[in-house]
This record gives sequence, structure tokens and C-alpha cells, in this order.
Amino acid sequence: MCPSYENTFMPHRYAIAAPDTLPSPSFVIFREHLLHNIDTILKIAGDPQRLRPHCKTHKMAAITKLMLDRGITKHKAATIAEAEMLAQCGVKDVVISYNMVGPSIARMVALTRAYPHVQFAVNADDAGCIEQLGAAATAAGVSIGVVLDINPGRDRTGVAPGPAAAALYKLIAHTPGLRPEGLHLYDGQHLHADPVDRQLAIEHVWERVIAFRELLERTGVHVPRIICGGTPTFPVYARMTDPVIELSPGTCVFHDCSYGEKFPDLAAFIPAALVFTRVISRPTANRVTLDVGTKAVASDPPMGQRVVLPAIPDGVQVLHNEEHLVVETPNASKWKVGDWLLAIPRHVCPTSALHRTVLVIENGQQVDEWVVTARDRKLTI
Repeated sequence: MCPSYENTFMPHRYAIAAPDTLPSPSFVIFREHLLHNIDTILKIAGDPQRLRPHCKTHKMAAITKLMLDRGITKHKAATIAEAEMLAQCGVKDVVISYNMVGPSIARMVALTRAYPHVQFAVNADDAGCIEQLGAAATAAGVSIGVVLDINPGRDRTGVAPGPAAAALYKLIAHTPGLRPEGLHLYDGQHLHADPVDRQLAIEHVWERVIAFRELLERTGVHVPRIICGGTPTFPVYARMTDPVIELSPGTCVFHDCSYGEKFPDLAAFIPAALVFTRVISRPTANRVTLDVGTKAVASDPPMGQRVVLPAIPDGVQVLHNEEHLVVETPNASKWKVGDWLLAIPRHVCPTSALHRTVLVIENGQQVDEWVVTARDRKLTI
């Protein structure tokens, strides 16, 4: 479980005045906490121009506009649909941190043509894909930025800093139709709970990346930016002063139990997106069955650890399938069918994609309903 949330969860922070009007399961955003988290991101960054937040957590036009209103003008996406959503909201500078392969190359060209006022860039780490993207862009008469994806030891994507990486960046710079837009550095393997240990690990990688950047600059190719890290490494990079750094937090806009549990230096963030659920059955004397199934909350964490239920702190989650979560508790008699409670996702990002809309609560009242705009892989392009 996640004892820190079970013991410190404050029900008054999550008041809902008319719960009988809410369907369940529903994805619910508490607007005050969302705004608090966005403002905390800004406070840590120090300047909105240092930020390029990742929209893959929220996927919502409404939240993108809240960030734009606060001067956060550069954004990052994982899919072409997310990038199109950002462009529709008025974002003028979008990086898709994903390699374009297969039909995505033609879609990327179409996106660039549809939104000529937006500077789009994509990730790349393969010579063949770089050449195909350049040929498609040239044939269409457009220019697409390319960010070289650096492998910092995570071994998921990217190329390690060195001669092969330098050759790829020079290929980007000299390929018609493409613009060299810098480096992308996602070091998500640095999950040290101790902030000092995390900082030391990041600094070790950063030294290699800076040496590589200096090598590229000496050979005449410009590196305008290095897009750095994600939520766990965000506070570390925020303390660095190199002007090429662009900070790329994502999850902390909503926050979730996993990050709240693992990283004490992220304690300023508050869970803002939860799942509203109801008791739908009391099958045995010690069991409470809820309707927050795997179709309502991300199921990539291990079974039994996918949500935190602050209202049932002694509960053990024994069964979880599409429509049901079964919890065993010696206090099951406290619950009756129809009672409602809130579940904090352990992994909120894929939870967003499971819901078409979110209910927005402010001062206990439902004040809006927002569409999860980019939950699908395609909008119009």
C-alpha cells in the first residue's frame, strides 16, 4: 500500500457536495489542486520559459490552456494527436518526443502543413528514418525540426553520446527539409529515493552530455536546446543554470501515489486527479467490491497496488478485473452498497487515457466537464 497517503489524506481537501449526481467510476479533477500543481511547477522552474512540460499525462486542451495562460508556451507530446491538440490550443513550439516511423512520417508532414504557424520537432535516433523524414518534408515543401534522442543508459531508445551520435546529428543538420533542434535526454532510470543520490547520478550523465554538446558546437553544428528529464529528475535539472536546458515534467501536473511514495522531494505536489468509485456489492462479511475496475484505472502496477484507498486504510485488494475491485477489510461492515469513495491512482498517466471526459470539482461543486482530447491516437491527421 501507500501508507503516507493513507495516513495524511485529508478528506476536506476532496469534498464533493453532491456525490449522488456523479456517475461511477469517473475520473475527477480537483481544480484547486491542479492549479496548485501547475503553480508549483512554475515555482520550481523559476521561469516559464525554462519549461517544456509533457502533455502525455493530462492529454487535455483545457489544461494546456491553463498553462498557456501562465506563460508556458513550449510543450512536449508523445503522439501526433497530442501535438495536434497542442497546436489547436495555440501552442507555437511543439516537440514530439517519439521517433517517426512508417505512416507516422507522412502524418508528421501533414501536421506541419496543416499548422504552418507552429514549429514542430520530432525525436530521431536512426539514419534511415532521418533520411526518409527529410525526403518527405522536402517533397512537401515543409521544414521539420529534429531532436537527437540521447541514450543516457536507460537503453529504451536513443544513441549514446559519441562519434555515432555526432554523425547522426550532422546528418540531421545536412538533410534538406530538416532542422537540427538539439538533444532529448530522458533519464527515467534515475529513481533514487534520496534526492542527493539522484542528483549525483544525473550529474554523472550530464557531464557526458555537455561534453558531447561542446564537441558538436566545435564542429560547427548548433545545439539550441537539451530537453531534460521527466518528473523525478525535474527538481535536479531545475537547479542547473545552463541556458540550453528545457525542463520537461509531466506527471506532477496531476501527481500520483507512485511518485508521491517514492520521491519525498516532490511532497509539494498534491494528487489532483482521482477516480470516484462506489461500493457495488458486499459479497462476504469481510469484502467490499468497488466499481473501479481495470477499465477505470491503470493496471500496469502490480495487482493489489493499482490504487490507494484512503478511506479503507486497512484494506487488502485481492481481486481486480475489468469492472470490479474487491477489497478485504475487517471493517467491511462500515460500508453499504451505494457508498462512494475516492481512489488515488498509483500511475495516473495511463488512467487519463481510459476516460473520455473528466469531471471538474471546485470548492466541492462540479463546475465543468473536460474532454480528454488526445486520448485517441488520431484527431484529424
